[in-house]
Amino acid sequence: MDYDPEPQTNEPAPRRRAAFNPAQLLASLRQPRTLAIVAGIAGLLFGWLVIGWWLYPVEFVDGNPEQLRADHQQSYLRAAIDSYSLNPDETLARERLQALGAAVDSTMAAVAAAPGSQSIDTIAHFQSMLGQPATADPQTPVDGQPTPQPTPAANAPLQNARNWLTMMCGLMIAIAVAFGGITLWKRRQAAAGGGASPFGPRGRMQPASPLPHAGGGDALPLSQWMTTYHVGDDLFDDSFSIDSPAGEFMGECGVGIAETIGVGTPKRVTAFEIWLFDKNDIQTVTKVLMSSHVFRDDAARARLSAKGEPALCSPGVEMVLETATLQMVARVVDMQYGEGALPEDSFFERVTLELAVWSKQ
Repeated sequence: MDYDPEPQTNEPAPRRRAAFNPAQLLASLRQPRTLAIVAGIAGLLFGWLVIGWWLYPVEFVDGNPEQLRADHQQSYLRAAIDSYSLNPDETLARERLQALGAAVDSTMAAVAAAPGSQSIDTIAHFQSMLGQPATADPQTPVDGQPTPQPTPAANAPLQNARNWLTMMCGLMIAIAVAFGGITLWKRRQAAAGGGASPFGPRGRMQPASPLPHAGGGDALPLSQWMTTYHVGDDLFDDSFSIDSPAGEFMGECGVGIAETIGVGTPKRVTAFEIWLFDKNDIQTVTKVLMSSHVFRDDAARARLSAKGEPALCSPGVEMVLETATLQMVARVVDMQYGEGALPEDSFFERVTLELAVWSKQ
């Protein structure tokens, strides 16, 4: 029996949809720009839905006829006309006209155009009262009676709510601008190699003698960075993008605070988390760089080991992190323990790390 192969066509194979990678999502959230966007959206939603709609919803109370809808203003004026027919009090009638504010002319015109069952003479009399100067001084006597001043008390709750919302919006904008400025400053410092950073050198830096390849050989790394932590840098969390020579995104790496010891500020850092993300791998590889105090504590070391393989921090120590297509060497260039009331060698005064990444392909 002859085998007849399937006929070949020139139609391209259907493209497969990339699988969802939680590790890549978590790595992307480490980027300051992504954090700023997420924080801005979360703050906007919190202020809008939680504060504006739930905790402090706007309530309109003690309104006046000027704030009514046009048809309600006409009903109000017709009621005032009917009241004047039973109690012809000029002063009271003028007060009710003044309560309509800027809408009094249009409302009177609408009522006069469709008087219905109301007295045309009474409507004409109201129009004659309206014909007097509308911009007269509120203190000017009318028929021997002082015209009452409109009180702002009716609008006080609404004005207070507007002031409060304006203050909250201004505060949120100020926080967003400050956060964005700090993020931009940190990114520029990282791009410039750390220059004037008060926490020491941080960012991309090519040392004079590249680190040797962890697997042997003289291949130069794809990228190399140096970052320094100083006590007081409570937001220390550096991340770097790994790109191929052609500029293609390959992954990310970074270092951040894993655990602190003691209470109060500034934070006393006792362990760092060093991580490597590969876009072609399903997980992020992590190692934990510990102080001598934590490394000797079996319970603390076991707890931190859940985050990654533990390593004792000392000058010259190197850690190798490998993924499917990337290999990173993290080296402790310099370090110094802090002094104080806490146990000896329990927190860092300064740590300088060098990160170098190679491609395994």
